[in-house]
Amino acid sequence: MAVNLIYLDFSKAFDTVIPHGELLAQLEKMGINMKIEMCIRNWLKGRLQRVILKGELSGWREVTSGLPQGSVLGPILFNLFITDLGTKSGSVLIKFVDDTKLGGIANTERDQDIKLEDLDDLVNWSNSNRMKFNSEKCKVMHLGMNNKNFCCKLGTHHLEVTEEEKDLGVLFDHRKTMSCQCDIAVKKANAALGCNRQGISSRDKEVLVPLYKALVKPHLEYCVQFWCPMFKKDEFKLEQVQKRATRMIRGMENLSYERRLKELGLFSLTKRRLRGDMIVLYKYIRGINTREGEELFKLSTNVDTRTNRYKLAIGKFRLEIIRRFLTIRGVKFWNSLPRGAVEAKDISGFKTKLDKFMEGMV
Repeated sequence: MAVNLIYLDFSKAFDTVIPHGELLAQLEKMGINMKIEMCIRNWLKGRLQRVILKGELSGWREVTSGLPQGSVLGPILFNLFITDLGTKSGSVLIKFVDDTKLGGIANTERDQDIKLEDLDDLVNWSNSNRMKFNSEKCKVMHLGMNNKNFCCKLGTHHLEVTEEEKDLGVLFDHRKTMSCQCDIAVKKANAALGCNRQGISSRDKEVLVPLYKALVKPHLEYCVQFWCPMFKKDEFKLEQVQKRATRMIRGMENLSYERRLKELGLFSLTKRRLRGDMIVLYKYIRGINTREGEELFKLSTNVDTRTNRYKLAIGKFRLEIIRRFLTIRGVKFWNSLPRGAVEAKDISGFKTKLDKFMEGMV
């Protein structure tokens, strides 16, 4: 199956949001509580700015449009403002602040016509709401071995074809192997580990373990349920970073990796990824994302469910790479969990019982 994924980028998104009056009017139309609307109004009101040009300062002027960057409310208000973007779209439109993506099947010319109609609709919305797209930064990625690489246009601009694109901090390429993202994660983690080695004279575990957890491990695990390594060589690269980190600690140099993990109260990254997969699956099947879970997973009807009545069916797939997707790779282990774990009433109870079930793993 061929899929086209179009990355859209708003030009100076937070600076060109509709004037505050129109933004507040839209919030009122959406039924936002009056007290909340008043708080937002007061938060936007009274902001002043001036410019400096060749050493000369302008007078102070009130800011009547745009949203303060770096604030918590800014992205929320931006999302509310673009809530009606692409409501008539026949393709899948994913909106996250100013990172917007349009995607869909591209097997036939009819599929392509639908996508072009959706792009025209987005352009019309941007013109009427004075939120221009930066055409030079908007790109299309063609996925699928039999993709016909249809040309896509945003207005009159032909979109550039890209083979890899960074999406919310994750580098995604057309091969879907995620090896590039693994390399980036390892590079950033090693840089942070090097700073710890050079900047901290102490080699005590009370100092280095918290620093590793705070500064190094986040690079190895950011959004890892999406870009989980698909090859053994990539798993090895990630694990090597933690091996080096644990070897830096005084008294651990000559111990085996498994012994170091036990002494320091750490788990292998492979175990942590598997644990994370199970927590995500619980949220999809029993937790806060059950609606999405119904589309991603199907309860099994062909196996004995006496020990686990939430066992999942494993779908058929032709490509080996699909085996590493979350919807496939975690199903077998999920089906092996005991009834007490999968029937936990909340996520904290599930984590406790999951850890007990996995305590024998390194």
